[in-house]
Amino acid sequence: MMIKTYPLECLDSLILETFDSNNNIKMKSILESDLNLIAENILKESYNVKFELKKEIFCLHKKGQIQLLVRKYHSTIIFLLDNVIENQNTERFRGANLSKIIDKIVMVLDELLSFVQNWFSGYLSLDERVPATYLIVARKELILKLETIKRKKISGDSDTNVMKIVLEILYRTSELYHGNKITYRHIIYQKELLRHLEEHNYSEKTSSIFSSLDHLLINLNFNYSGYINCLIERFTFNLNSTTILENRNSMLLFYFKELNQMQSSDHVMFDPLQQNIKDVLANWLEYEIAYSQKNVKPNEISKIDFVTEQLNPAEVDTNKLECILSTDQMGLILRATDESRIVKAKSMTQVFKTIIPYLSTPFKKDLSYQSVRSKAYHAEERDKQIAIQTLEKIIKKIKTY
Repeated sequence: MMIKTYPLECLDSLILETFDSNNNIKMKSILESDLNLIAENILKESYNVKFELKKEIFCLHKKGQIQLLVRKYHSTIIFLLDNVIENQNTERFRGANLSKIIDKIVMVLDELLSFVQNWFSGYLSLDERVPATYLIVARKELILKLETIKRKKISGDSDTNVMKIVLEILYRTSELYHGNKITYRHIIYQKELLRHLEEHNYSEKTSSIFSSLDHLLINLNFNYSGYINCLIERFTFNLNSTTILENRNSMLLFYFKELNQMQSSDHVMFDPLQQNIKDVLANWLEYEIAYSQKNVKPNEISKIDFVTEQLNPAEVDTNKLECILSTDQMGLILRATDESRIVKAKSMTQVFKTIIPYLSTPFKKDLSYQSVRSKAYHAEERDKQIAIQTLEKIIKKIKTY
């Protein structure tokens, strides 16, 4: 049964009626005592809204209904946030008391937006462009968090260097918030990254080449090229510290083993256009191990071959299946297959990594699963139409059976 109340009613009324910058009579009638009462109730209202939203959404059972409701509340919260920020820029809202309350309302709406995005992200289109007004709020929050993290005490040159790289790119990213196409996915990732960096215990020690901070960043798939290069330089420095080839090979295998045992998300990433950080590092280590094999003594080769057999997939038969679709169209269909759970795998990357090596196009024999996966997120409208027409063709064929 649907809940008949409107969870955002109080905030809606407060923003669009009480604090309407065009309603001079209403604004003049607000007393100091009213402002104090409003300030006390704003934070309580945030809790009530979250509770009512969950209750209303969990009363529904059909995915389409839930998606419609979630998107409705998501767009409504953004609409209210837009209004608040527009009011914030008018002269009458710059008084000390009104300004504080407006700041609280912005904070509550931003918190509610994060709540909807985190709890119900599967029902939202996270690749939509974020409105300019919300970017203002997101940028302020980003800068405040960065300043807090910047003051944290970090021990060790390695982590200090890594944190410098992370902060530098996040500060640079915040400057791009003006007039650029920033998506909700981008904002959510940065909020999650900052939350983990703020809560992280930087005094935690490890005996590995990977610090606890590295574990955190790799787990969150922080696939920024500057950080990846930093890790590769660290590998190289350690490897160059020994002139004994056998020791070098052992170090490479040890680094690969450690990396292979680490977790890295396939569903979130810093840069959607780049490969998963774990895949990039694993590829680099695999090439280094393969190169080392050419320089070791015969009695050492069997030891390295055993490990490299474990990390390289079985060779794909040269007789591949030729597909008339382009890589963009293949990517769209495979992505939809994974997200609709027709094919179940531990990650979307596994789907592409398993299937793409066995496919070719009339123009290209060897396809890169990373490239096809990346194109699935940036396909043109024409490719979408061809993918849909291809699936409709299959449906028609099945109907004739």
